[in-house]
Amino acid sequence: MSDSWEKRKLEENISVRQLDDAKSVARVGSVVEFEDSISVDETSPTERSLFTRWCLKLVDLLEVKQPADGGSGEKQSRSIVEAFVYNKELRPVERARRTWTWKNYVFFWISGTFNVNTWQISATGLQLGLKWWQSWICIWVGYVCVATFILLASRVGNFYHLSFPSSCRIAFGTYFSLWVVLNRVVMACVWYSTMAYLGGQCVQLMLKAIFGTNLDKRLHDGIPSPNLNNFQLMCFIIYWVFSLPFLWCPPHKLRGIFSAKAFITPLGAFALLIWSVRKCGGAVDLSALNSSDGMNSSMTAWAVIRSIMSAMDNMSTLVLNAPDFARFGKTRHSALYPQLITIPVCFGIVSLMGIVCVSAAYTLYGVNYWSPLDILGRYLQNFTAGDRAGVFLIASVFAFDQLGANLSQNAIPAGTDMTALLPKFISIRRGSYICACLSLCICPWNLLASSSKFTTALSAYAVFLSAIAGVIFADYYIVRKGYINIYHCYTNKPGSYYMYNRFGTNWRAVLAYVVGIVPNFPGFLGSTGVNVPIGAMKVYYLNYFIGYLLGAGTYTALVYFFPVSGTPEGVKLTDRVWREKWIEVEDFEYERVQFEKSDLADPEFA
Repeated sequence: MSDSWEKRKLEENISVRQLDDAKSVARVGSVVEFEDSISVDETSPTERSLFTRWCLKLVDLLEVKQPADGGSGEKQSRSIVEAFVYNKELRPVERARRTWTWKNYVFFWISGTFNVNTWQISATGLQLGLKWWQSWICIWVGYVCVATFILLASRVGNFYHLSFPSSCRIAFGTYFSLWVVLNRVVMACVWYSTMAYLGGQCVQLMLKAIFGTNLDKRLHDGIPSPNLNNFQLMCFIIYWVFSLPFLWCPPHKLRGIFSAKAFITPLGAFALLIWSVRKCGGAVDLSALNSSDGMNSSMTAWAVIRSIMSAMDNMSTLVLNAPDFARFGKTRHSALYPQLITIPVCFGIVSLMGIVCVSAAYTLYGVNYWSPLDILGRYLQNFTAGDRAGVFLIASVFAFDQLGANLSQNAIPAGTDMTALLPKFISIRRGSYICACLSLCICPWNLLASSSKFTTALSAYAVFLSAIAGVIFADYYIVRKGYINIYHCYTNKPGSYYMYNRFGTNWRAVLAYVVGIVPNFPGFLGSTGVNVPIGAMKVYYLNYFIGYLLGAGTYTALVYFFPVSGTPEGVKLTDRVWREKWIEVEDFEYERVQFEKSDLADPEFA
């Protein structure tokens, strides 16, 4: 990061190469010793030796080779702990990969909002008795809050070019961060499964539009399940296989897909809007959807709160992994303010389109079809050739939109997070494919059989994620004033800032995390069907704010009495200063080696 690096790099080039050669010799020696130690069976030494060699070859084949220390460009094998501490997937993003401009982030969110989930987000408020305009305002308020939280979470990724698995080590500790990452992985896999199944429903509409609405009845059903038949499984597998090639692309090269999706998906959404309005002859009566007649002020207030919180809970996973995409920002503002504006505008527009289409369908059929796929399916029941073509085209657009949303919100975050869990054998690409494979095991058709309880339970997981986000916020903004030493993020040396102790755990963060969960937990159980007091449910209705603020406040108080290391020198917790800075990491490979060989107190690495 300074001019002296070039000179030091030349001076120590020979020693670094000698160190790599020594490591290679040591690895070869250890392999020989390992083979010799295994070959103890006197009866069949040849077979045992052959088996050992095949095992070693298999491990070598599966292992993700990491760049050699010193930035020489060579590949080397590392132990599980070494790969966990630092690997190529978690390293800070260098300038060559930081190619996302503000336009790419605008396209990213446009492409992520025109999907089936967003289309029906207004249903929560309407089903609770709010008028359509009240529900729509709640959506705007909710997603303004979401955009604010995402902006706050993005800065560490944008300025220091760190991913979520790397940045959460700062607050929670190098080793305890595994638990934090695991929470995100679980949710990403479950959401990938459900969104892929919704994509399969789009394929169902496409095939019915081509081959007839009774196609599912013409196919023999040999699956003994009330929630799945052969046709539904076939469509799900078609969509699942179609998604696989897109998982091969690295994250920084997906901007083209998001840009194309940002142009294509709004066309399909507006086409459905115009078609629905024309079908009902323009007689769209929004007041017929629902009203607050008979609701007192208290009931209305709680309905408003629940509607706002449903928007926030739905995005709780994206708030956590915001650094995963912010780290590709080309400039210091590329990933910040565009998201703050684009998120509420896009979600507000799409939800209004959903309200109008639901109202148009109600005018025609007297039923509230909250999902656009249900509306398209109803249009196929009494169809013309034009109806079949329209359903096919719009369903294909929604299928493509589900693909992009699944990539950005689930597959890539899951892959990135898995590189922190088992980096010796998992890269981002492999992690994305593992996520896709696990989606089959989850059997989303059973989960969606009781859609209301399932989506409620998924959103309820925000109870756990909000407390994590609150701790990370307090650590970065209040405790460290935006100051991060990225060298300490990639080491487990005793005395490192973010190791905290020999267990690699910041107990203050863990305690604050638990405190943020406890008040919401009874309500969380109530959301899954357990009988709990009404007071617990009202606390739970504010779950994201309560978890976030309690986690942040508790962590700040604990740090005040039990300070942490790695804060700006000479700066107190109560001082109003800011130490965030934009860094360059072009020589990070070499600099990290020098840091590992130096004293942790070396001022050059401060």
